[in-house]
Amino acid sequence: MTAEFKGFPDAPFDSMPIPPDFFATLLPVVDDLAELKVLLFCFWALPQKQSAYPYLRLRDFLNSEGLMQGLQTARPDARPETTLSHALTRAVDRGVLLVTDVSVNGTTETLYFVNTEKGRTAVEQIKAGAWQPGDLDNPVDILPYRPTVFKLYEANIGPLTPYIVDDLKDLQNEYSAAWINDAIHIAVQENKRALRYVIGILKRWRKEGKTDDGATGRQDQTDGKRYISGKDAEFINY
Repeated sequence: MTAEFKGFPDAPFDSMPIPPDFFATLLPVVDDLAELKVLLFCFWALPQKQSAYPYLRLRDFLNSEGLMQGLQTARPDARPETTLSHALTRAVDRGVLLVTDVSVNGTTETLYFVNTEKGRTAVEQIKAGAWQPGDLDNPVDILPYRPTVFKLYEANIGPLTPYIVDDLKDLQNEYSAAWINDAIHIAVQENKRALRYVIGILKRWRKEGKTDDGATGRQDQTDGKRYISGKDAEFINY
């Protein structure tokens, strides 16, 4: 016998953000009731996560009494845990959810992201090792995305050529990514968008004994023009 729904309460309630493409593209092709329930649960639960890159752990699904009851209803002849595993696998295979594992304090955590720009960035950051342990509610703290040196150069200085790519590779072997990023930033601020200018800044920092925290053996030079000396100074017109 179908349980009768008593209606929603007469009170304000928060809206649940669901991308329009869910109804236009995804809903017509989802042919598994359990998978549909899991996806709707994701759109309800993820906005409640206090994180720049929200994700759900496997335990978040298992600890939801309402979801597990719903999965039992979807497949009465199977254990809800088995139904959940099947539904998550289908959602991942379909490309709606992204999944990755991390090890926190010796325990492996399985994390699920919705396949959005933020979700894709988060998975890329985790695979690149750009994360650190968080708290109990969010055991993984994903570090802010930092573009590669090549993307940073192309976006701020100019197009990449084979010679420029080789030069940037050499710089990566000599200097940290943080130094190169900061040097490119200064070049943009000074409107000196040239690789030679960036190289001049890096050489100057090394000569002055700059450390990763920004300190140098001399008085801080906040004016990018003062970073360039020697033959590099001849190349730059102030």
